[in-house]
Amino acid sequence: MAIFGLLPMSGGAGSIKLAPKLFLMLIVAFFLLGVGGTVVVNAESATATFAAGCFWCIQEPFNDLPGVTQTAVGFSGGTTVRPSYKEVTAGGTGHYEAVQVTYDPEVVSYRELLDIFWRNIDPLDAGGQFCDRGTSYRAAIFYHDGAQRRAARQSLNALEDSGRFQEPIVTEIKKYDAFYLAEDYHQNYYKKNANRYKVYRYLCGRDARLRELWGRS
Repeated sequence: MAIFGLLPMSGGAGSIKLAPKLFLMLIVAFFLLGVGGTVVVNAESATATFAAGCFWCIQEPFNDLPGVTQTAVGFSGGTTVRPSYKEVTAGGTGHYEAVQVTYDPEVVSYRELLDIFWRNIDPLDAGGQFCDRGTSYRAAIFYHDGAQRRAARQSLNALEDSGRFQEPIVTEIKKYDAFYLAEDYHQNYYKKNANRYKVYRYLCGRDARLRELWGRS
């Protein structure tokens, strides 16, 4: 290793005595240095959580977005610890069906995730989403920190100010507390059961309502 040839440790004229801690730091720095002396650091991932009605339908749009590294569907916003799907849909847990998105903020921003979220929900519906009714199907943004809270509020305000809708926007912005994974068969349901998923989505009227609200873009 050339670095050690530049720093003789002991003996002979011109030798340099290094304290153990400094020597260790030099070794660590050497292994972190890439070609051309650039320090290679992996960007930290970030997490976002959204409720958008049936969680089968919201996983696909985020999976298709560059910069999203992982998604999972489950439950958030309630009080029951590790609830089952049956418990949540029966009511009483306080949970929403939700998707949790892991993403690289150097590739995709939280604001871009918010844009995907809005265009996949009916922000005027307080009683559920599309054909799915009940509290577990309500739409919400669960912010993980102050920056997400501000971005969510700004995006909602911008949508209100746009004049797109005559009715009030009722989508909630709530502080994130916990997320519990749904059963495995719900994960990426649109891939595992593609035909059933397409039939459900069509009969639920989701895409027709989304076109009515947002157009075809």
